[in-house]
Amino acid sequence: MAARDPDSPTQFPELNTLLQELTERTQAVLGDNFVGAYLQGSFAVGDADYYSDCDFLIPVQDRISVEQEAGLRALHDEIPTRGRHWTHHLEGSYPLKAELKTLKALGKEWLYIDHGWRVMQWSTHCNSEVARWSLRERGVVLVGPDPKTLVDEVTAGDLRASMRSLAAEFMPGFVTWMTLDIAWGQRYAVTTLCRILGTLEFGRVVSKREALLWAGENFDGVWSELIRQVLEDRPMGFDAGQAARTGSVEKTLAFAAHVEDLAMRWPDA
Repeated sequence: MAARDPDSPTQFPELNTLLQELTERTQAVLGDNFVGAYLQGSFAVGDADYYSDCDFLIPVQDRISVEQEAGLRALHDEIPTRGRHWTHHLEGSYPLKAELKTLKALGKEWLYIDHGWRVMQWSTHCNSEVARWSLRERGVVLVGPDPKTLVDEVTAGDLRASMRSLAAEFMPGFVTWMTLDIAWGQRYAVTTLCRILGTLEFGRVVSKREALLWAGENFDGVWSELIRQVLEDRPMGFDAGQAARTGSVEKTLAFAAHVEDLAMRWPDA
């Protein structure tokens, strides 16, 4: 894990200031229950840009009290009311330290804030093999102990097993909260499917851009055209009113079926 300047954990000064505030304010709310603050996801794995979410994990020593939960909810309710870009793109969870450490705790709900939301949820969103690997192997320390002391090793076999399950579950779950008719949703689906294959191939978590570039080089015809479209359209960002490109929905659904079939047959090593 490369050392980073704790005052400049990302390439965006506005985001760095916000992360410093988040760390200080959560420490004030949690007191002795605060373990540390970390970035995982794109800002840890690589290729984060202006269109990325900023994924964080703030582990706690003991279960969050009623008073502490109220304080965290108030904090995350206020941050998105500001008129700045990154205040709408923080996303993360407050895992119990003992549950973060082991995959045996998969399925446990942690207090979670989705990007752009003001209401926190109890969710399994960050309780995954991918988030643990990203934190342990590439996590950015804002404050706290080395992530390797907090998370047991997540093996290539663990990640591949997770990706096989995700390949089958992704589209049924996706359509419960997003639609391919929206351009951002169509790009998100293709990107996630490419990340599934990239993780199967390399036995590690791959970034969005790395996955798309790798897939674009390793698939021919209609799939390479679809992946190129997603790379070209990424700067569009999120706009719920922007319709997906003509024909891209059908291609994405076919690609999802193809990825599910490939994932079931992908070798372990």
